[in-house]
Formats: sequence, structure tokens, C-alpha cells
Amino acid sequence: MNIYHSLDSFHKLEYGVVTSGTFDGVHLGHKKILSRLKEISAQSGGESVVITFWPHPRMVVSEDSQGLQLLSTIDEKIELFAQLGIHHLAIIPFTRSFSELSSDEFIKQVLVDKIGTKKLVIGYDHRFGRNREGSFEFLQKNCATYGFEVEEIPREDIEHTAISSSRIRKALVTGHVHEANELLGRPYSLSGTVVKGKQLGRTIGFPTANLHVHESYKLIPMNGVYVINAIYGEQRYQGMLNIGVRPTVDGTIRTIEAHLFDFDKEIYGEDLNLELLHYLRPERKFEGLDMLVKQINIDKENSLVYFG
Repeated sequence: MNIYHSLDSFHKLEYGVVTSGTFDGVHLGHKKILSRLKEISAQSGGESVVITFWPHPRMVVSEDSQGLQLLSTIDEKIELFAQLGIHHLAIIPFTRSFSELSSDEFIKQVLVDKIGTKKLVIGYDHRFGRNREGSFEFLQKNCATYGFEVEEIPREDIEHTAISSSRIRKALVTGHVHEANELLGRPYSLSGTVVKGKQLGRTIGFPTANLHVHESYKLIPMNGVYVINAIYGEQRYQGMLNIGVRPTVDGTIRTIEAHLFDFDKEIYGEDLNLELLHYLRPERKFEGLDMLVKQINIDKENSLVYFG
């Protein structure tokens, strides 16, 4: 996949099959659009192009962007698009001035002049341009003038429930990780660097990898204990994860601590990826360390039962 961090380096295509959007999470609804994009490009002999924006538009134009939580970092999105076999990924730097482009200016300057769009594929109710003025109806009415065709993908449902990034976020912050994973089409993951914690886990027989997620906007799911897969290098390990403040030892700072089964390496300063598979229980305060250890052993037994 060719990656462009600005349109200046993009060479106009003879037959671009294009879609655009923020694609937070690259969930099953997005994959429906991307699958159609690839299908059309294969049938037409064209090249598939995904246009996305970074920073996320809400980080630039919204007054309440400080609390914005996203399902995927830009690096995670790049990896997901690559796995899906997209030919070109154009990441447009989203600025205040770019947000002022009208739909007509966006179509002419970006889709036509820069990309070489011959077929545009958009999702249900997708809008673009200043104040989201560009609609499917507007495109249908004017696409002949612009020299490309447009196709809208209908709303995608799973068991009559509309897929959306906001629904997935809500599922994650309420502990419904199974629902989130079903809508994503894969386990929700957290990636970061392993840092030194207070090393309490070592003293009670459950050493943990304390994960530091670098991106402050990355959504951290509801506090509690999870069944996980951990990917370290090329290896995958089963384990369990605690997200929370560790109230039994009067903790106040939220941490992400993974205990990996059958793992005894020192990996401080190294990268780790955690896939959240199942929510076991909420975080709670125990009367002492003995009761905490007893519960952790139960959590491990339940995790192993989950893995079957």
C-alpha cells in the first residue's frame, strides 16, 4: 500500500476508485465500503484510494475535543488499511483552513484535480465539505459535471443494530467488550510501551506488564478485569488484564496491567499489543492482599476456562 501524508506527493491516477472519511476503528460497516471499493477497482482496472484525515477533524474544529476518545490511532488505521489490501492511502493534514473548503472546492481540488477520481464510493449519510454540506444527493446531481460516478453503500446492520464508531465506544466504556468486538470484526486492542510500575504483582505471584499508551486520545475501556491475548514480537500469549486504580492498595492513578500466562521475560521499554477478548468482572476493593490474591487466582481459572 502506498501511503501519502499530504496530497503534494500524490500522483494523479488514470482511474481512481475513491472513498473518504475518518474511519475510526475501521469497523465492519467501514469494511463493507472498503470491500466494495476493492471490487469496483478490480472490475474497472482502476486503483483503490482511501482518503482520511489527521488530526481527527473534531480535534481541530470542536471546542470539546479535549475529551475526544478514538478507537484507533493513526498508526493502527494505517495497518488495518494495509491488511485490507487498499492500493493508496492519502492522509490529509486536517487544519482549520482545510475545514473551510466547500463541498464543491473539496471535490474539484482533491477528488478531481489531485486524485483523479472516476468512481466515488461513500457510506450511508456520509457528508463532506464546510458544515457537512456535501451529500449523496448533491453528488448525484453534479457528478456528471465533475466527471465521475458515485455510489452510496446502504446502512450496514448486525442483527438489526446499526454499526457505528460511537456505538462501539459506548460498548467499551460500559464493559461490553464482546459487543464491541462483534461490531469491529476483531478484538479491540491497546498498544504501547511496557514501563516499570510499583512491582506489587511480583510480590504476590502475579507479575504484570504495565502498559503505557502514548496517545492520550486512545479510548481505554471500562475499569475491570479482562481476558486477553498479548502479542509480543512475533509471539502470542494468553493472559488477563486489569484496568483501574488498584483500590485495594489505595491506588489513585489509572493503570493498565497485564499478567501473561507462561511468560517470564523482562520487557521494560519494549512494545506490547493487548487484544481484549472478554470482560470478567469490575474492579473492586478487597479487605487485604490475601483476599486480592484469592480473587486473582479465580480470575486466572476463569480466563483459562474461556480459552478452553
